[in-house]
Amino acid sequence: MELNDLTYKIRGAIYTVHNTLGPGLFESVYEAALAFELLSAGLQIKTQVGIPVHYKDVQLDIGFRLDILVEDAVIVEIKSVEKLMDVHKKQLLTYLKLTKIKIGLLVNFNSSNLFDKENLIRIIN
Repeated sequence: MELNDLTYKIRGAIYTVHNTLGPGLFESVYEAALAFELLSAGLQIKTQVGIPVHYKDVQLDIGFRLDILVEDAVIVEIKSVEKLMDVHKKQLLTYLKLTKIKIGLLVNFNSSNLFDKENLIRIIN
């Protein structure tokens, strides 16, 4: 499946979760619901995936975890905050660089409108 088709399916699942649950819940609730929707769509996912950090010849024991990895090709980072900030975008970009994955989706479920470009952002590494 091409990345555009894959991200289209993921975005559809995101909209379904948001339309069903609405804003105001914890990130963990949205993560579980989105994982269910993605699996129901026949996609392979991993949740709370540890990200190794290498510094020189040493692997650092750090607790970076990405929320959902879809088809080993797209990172979905879930937030439930008043407003997405630059730090959230940088966090996802860092995850993309560390994992060498090309594309990620940053979603803020704590909004009344996911169609607003500030609440669902596609980030390319």
